[in-house]
Amino acid sequence: MSDSVLAAIIAGTATLSASFMQLRTIALRDAARGPSASARRKNRLQRIIFLVIIGAATVSGFALSQWLTQGERNAQSALQKELQARIAEVSHTAAELEATRAAERSEIETGVLRRIGADGVAISATVPACRAAAGNPAAPAAAPADARPCSEAEAVPVTLCATIPASATVTEVVLYSRLAEADTPWSANRFLPGQEAGQARFTDKYSETAAESGTRQVCQTFAHWSADHARVVRVVVRYSL
Repeated sequence: MSDSVLAAIIAGTATLSASFMQLRTIALRDAARGPSASARRKNRLQRIIFLVIIGAATVSGFALSQWLTQGERNAQSALQKELQARIAEVSHTAAELEATRAAERSEIETGVLRRIGADGVAISATVPACRAAAGNPAAPAAAPADARPCSEAEAVPVTLCATIPASATVTEVVLYSRLAEADTPWSANRFLPGQEAGQARFTDKYSETAAESGTRQVCQTFAHWSADHARVVRVVVRYSL
């Protein structure tokens, strides 16, 4: 119960109590004087006035409480509307800030991926010398004395795969291979797809895997059947976004 309603109830109770006390006093006084026609009429009139006072006090108290509580309700409603408006404004600002951060993050990530794509994603591997034992192709290098060199058909292929964004477009796949003990620059050891050199060959075309989790793989297969040297191979995949 609000303070205004409580105050109205207290005021109404006090008024009623005072009226009852006044009526009680008048009744006792009339009883002491004895009954008479004029006294009865006066007593009846006083009761009527008393009932009017009670009704007026009740109506006035109720009206006063409604007026006071209506003001409080209006103030509370205005405060709630202002609070809701501020909450909506804060939520809108937070959403805009989050959207801006997400856009900036996406732009930065895209820029980094573009630079990586321009430089190229490189993958390397070392392929050991190939030897095949009689009647057992693809035998390891530490084969018995009767081991013989591999033929191209007996070489075990190696597949090198570079991971790129799923939405990227492959612009170039550059192939390199050199002897493991050589230190010549990669630019001097470039291979063309399908080219055979030094008993080594890359396949004619690269392959791509299906996109998964926002990325896909570009793969190139290499075969090496030299029994004299191990080789280091390198594949560089360039792409655009």
